[in-house]
Amino acid sequence: MQRQRQKDTSAEIAIRSLLHQRGFRYRVNYPLPGLRRRADIAFLTERVAVMVDGCFWHGCPDHGTWPKANAEWWREKIQRNMQRDRDTNRILAAAGWVVVRIWEHEEPIDAADSVVTALLRHRVGAGPRIAADD
Repeated sequence: MQRQRQKDTSAEIAIRSLLHQRGFRYRVNYPLPGLRRRADIAFLTERVAVMVDGCFWHGCPDHGTWPKANAEWWREKIQRNMQRDRDTNRILAAAGWVVVRIWEHEEPIDAADSVVTALLRHRVGAGPRIAADD
């Protein structure tokens, strides 16, 4: 597990590159206020936090797998990660942030479009507080 990238994954870099090309500026690996957690990409003025979740680590319904070796430990770990994600969404939404969750398997252009949509919605103060599935 120590060899797994926690930041600057290929999915994150691709999305950041597209957002930068579109003229958006952001913080990377930003510590979230009041939490011991970080946003992969954060837009501070708009209060939009982007999380790029790995399919294995966050239990993707399409691509997540359940290891057979030490299965109980892995199931508990992945389920804790999923619960922490829901908790993070709830806490940030209560603090006025928009949370955009993106799976690592999503096309970067589609992911960047989702982020831009959330940014534009939040700038005018409309739209949901969580812009992706729980």
